[in-house]
Amino acid sequence: MMDDELILYESDIFLVNKEWSRGRIVSAKSQNGVELFILRMFYAAAVKKKRIFMHSSLIDIKGKGIMFPGPSGIGKTTQAELWNKYRDALIINGDVVLVQETPDAFLGWGTPWHGSSPYCENTSVPVAAMVVLKQARENSIRELTGFEKVTEVSNSVFYPQWVEGGMELCLETLDHLLTKIPVYELSCRPDEGAVELVEQVVFGHVQ
Repeated sequence: MMDDELILYESDIFLVNKEWSRGRIVSAKSQNGVELFILRMFYAAAVKKKRIFMHSSLIDIKGKGIMFPGPSGIGKTTQAELWNKYRDALIINGDVVLVQETPDAFLGWGTPWHGSSPYCENTSVPVAAMVVLKQARENSIRELTGFEKVTEVSNSVFYPQWVEGGMELCLETLDHLLTKIPVYELSCRPDEGAVELVEQVVFGHVQ
């Protein structure tokens, strides 16, 4: 305990060891501080097991997952709701997704953190594609490659900078994710046509 670091968040006080594998709440007066500390402890353990957090919504469409990464207000939840409305897809989470690298696939997991979105399911699905959203008057889609692909997705990743070696572990998993999972840019209106367009490109057909 002598090597533990003192963490201050507003009026809250926490102790944590160097590896963020052990922590203790010394004084907590705000719910936000406790939630942030728990999230950091959880992520510190997760990133060491090839799991990264992403700002994204996630749907399960017949056992295949589609992620919609992006900032708040871009339409992540709206797109997920369109898939639920027109294709009966399960909305696993509307705001924060845990992506896990496994030998066979990348799994998208629901998390307890879902922002203003009401969707929060404790389940997972193999990720088939990631779709970056852009608001537009007409629906169109294109696959991203190279630097553009890296930039669009990496901006939605939560980076565990507080963990020693955490950034390197996170970037390694992210690199594997971008190598194996296709990323598309969907310029769209919030309508069924956007759903059909993604279906055609990702799955090769319309349901």
